[in-house]
Amino acid sequence: MDWLLSHEDDLEDLQNEQAQPIQDSSANQTIEQPEVNDQASAEGQIVRSIKCEDCGKLFKTQGEVEYHATKSGHGNFSESTEEKKALSDEEKKEQLAKIEAKLKQRRMEREAREKQEALEKEKSRIKSGKELLEAKKKHDEIEMRKLVEQRKREKEEERLARQRVREQIEQDKLARKAKFSGQPPEAPIVESPIQQQQPVIQKSAGSYSEVMLQIRLTNGSSLVQKFGAKEPLSAVRLYVEMNRKDGDGPFNLMTNCPKKIFGPEDYDVPLETLGLGPRAILIVSKS
Repeated sequence: MDWLLSHEDDLEDLQNEQAQPIQDSSANQTIEQPEVNDQASAEGQIVRSIKCEDCGKLFKTQGEVEYHATKSGHGNFSESTEEKKALSDEEKKEQLAKIEAKLKQRRMEREAREKQEALEKEKSRIKSGKELLEAKKKHDEIEMRKLVEQRKREKEEERLARQRVREQIEQDKLARKAKFSGQPPEAPIVESPIQQQQPVIQKSAGSYSEVMLQIRLTNGSSLVQKFGAKEPLSAVRLYVEMNRKDGDGPFNLMTNCPKKIFGPEDYDVPLETLGLGPRAILIVSKS
């Protein structure tokens, strides 16, 4: 029992089944303990134990003293004539009950610590989950804003496309009116959608550097485009091939006033030399 009391700090991890054999053995037999050999002191007294002057405990062996000093940090020991009395059965039961109570308390404290650690881990996991949900929510909001902005751009592009169609329809009406009347349209010429509208500046003959052409296609629609005065007629033909809306196929370019059909010999001739500036109407006809 003395050993149990002096080593009670080492019993923290014992299980309940380990406490039962200790209880049985304490009830049926006396725990063997090493005894200090009686020896005479310088004064003729018999040394029966070693006493800790810091706490007053008595020990029978040097091993118990060293263990107590290591565990408690006490360092003041002296020889004593007091004899460490053996515990009675009642005292043994009482001390065993104290040890079991301490073991139970330490087990409860350990379980409480483990429970608190598990709770902290769960809180951390929940916090991480909330942060993940918050990040996903923020990402979804950013994506939604992108979709809204994209939809706005698409609506604006659709509005501009409808406006270009209305302008083209109005331009075609003016072109048909001019075709049947034999006169150029009085309304301002609207350029094709691939070019920005620019003011048409009339220049006197021989002083212009640009030529504004209205090109009437075979289906009644028109193309309007600005060319350099020194560009060849082949540039106009290439523009018609790339932008015409009346179908594919070979074609000729001609003017009504004066009546002239341009042939291959005119393709490399500058527009100003052909008399197509600063403003003229070209008619596309099937060849």
